Amino acid sequence: MMATPRCLLVLRQVLPCALGGTGVSPVRPPNHGQDARATHKTTVERPLVPLVAALVLSVFGTCGEAAAAERLNVLFLAADDLRNDLGCYGHPLAKTPNLDGLAERGTLFERAYCQQALCNPSRASIMTGLRPDTLGIWDLPTHFREVRPDVVTLPQWFKQHGYFTQNIGKVFHNWRQEIHGDPDSWSVPAVMHYATHDSDKPQVEGELPPNLAKARRTECRDVPDGAYFDGRIAAGAVEALRKAKERGRPFFLAIGFWKPHLPFNAPKRYWDLYDRAQITPAPNPTPPEGCPAVALHDSRELLGVPGRPPRPGRPSGPLSDDEIVELRHGYLAGVSFLDAQVGKLLDELDRLDLSRRTVVVFWADHGFHLGEHGLWCKTSNFELDARVPLIIARPKGKARRAKTDALAELLDLYPTLVELCGLPTPQGLDGVSLAPVLDDPAASVKPAAWSYSSRATTRPVAKSRHSVYRNRGVRADTPIVCGSPR
Repeated sequence: MMATPRCLLVLRQVLPCALGGTGVSPVRPPNHGQDARATHKTTVERPLVPLVAALVLSVFGTCGEAAAAERLNVLFLAADDLRNDLGCYGHPLAKTPNLDGLAERGTLFERAYCQQALCNPSRASIMTGLRPDTLGIWDLPTHFREVRPDVVTLPQWFKQHGYFTQNIGKVFHNWRQEIHGDPDSWSVPAVMHYATHDSDKPQVEGELPPNLAKARRTECRDVPDGAYFDGRIAAGAVEALRKAKERGRPFFLAIGFWKPHLPFNAPKRYWDLYDRAQITPAPNPTPPEGCPAVALHDSRELLGVPGRPPRPGRPSGPLSDDEIVELRHGYLAGVSFLDAQVGKLLDELDRLDLSRRTVVVFWADHGFHLGEHGLWCKTSNFELDARVPLIIARPKGKARRAKTDALAELLDLYPTLVELCGLPTPQGLDGVSLAPVLDDPAASVKPAAWSYSSRATTRPVAKSRHSVYRNRGVRADTPIVCGSPR
């Protein structure tokens, strides 16, 4: 056997790490390979006296209702393709007052990372608490129920413990799979969750205002928020909160916004928040010196597939300087559009007096490139793709404003929310609870954060037309020893 190459990584601050399959890979992440399952059985003896039975059921029913009323709710907010371009993360231009306000009453994680910068594996990992390697999912088409049919998802666990669970918008990956979302996770059918991003066309009464944007996959029209998916999702979420208040049961409400993902089509009012003259191309538009080719990609989501004819309505090839600036403008407009929708939910939560009993979590499935390193969109292990915004705000009165440098992974949300809401923790999760960090922002719960990316090669291997390198990036604070990939 060949000797295993070894190296020493000293990362005093978070640095991007994109390692090829033929190179070295950091210490192995936990991989329990177990389904998150639990069986709960309650046996009630048949009473001898019906009157006693009625009294017992009355007393315990009242206690159960009181206990349910004391449980914390969860408002679970997801964004798509959002890098840390928020005011609360220090972006100099971003107009995000609502998310900044959420960060003011919660804990902002400066170093949170997705498990793969691709929608399906990232979301499957978050919602199951399992790493892509544990699930065996690294692509867009594979639904996690195909490989782990009995896995218990995060909302499903809450549902099994008496919560009303509901999904509005994109939380699980969607249209590429035969299974629409995950029906087992919800108390009622999910809505506005199964579509394509390009089907997010403006819906208005009367004549459609003109598109004032010129760059590919951008749209700037003077239309109301409800013309697009996210405006309608916010309206539906506000109504869901009102019904949750009336229902009186603890709830897990998952709201998945589609933005700022391409196409960049926020209503005109959000474009108008920014001065185009202040927006510039990326300061680092070429790959880092010595960067391995496997760490890069061809940006086909925006630029098209090299050597193939462009898709109808989708120009391909290099971008002009004007297009680059307009695309970066459109991304910021989408971020502000998203922020405004989040604000509608937070305002309604306050108006209904639910904030004092609700944990609010905001996360993004992965980041995004806007020309940095010569890349557009995602799927790399660079910092702009792997690092994500993560804000956890406990109920008002218990929340504390804090920023933490503790490493966090999105799959940690499962055990974190379970602990915060006082539920039993299922066995076999790959994540760990971040609750100690919420109590003490200086605390640390893990030595490293792991991100994956897949790269196909044309080298034939047995029973396959190609092999796939699964690159692993690691972020850590102290020296760690690296060995070969699994």
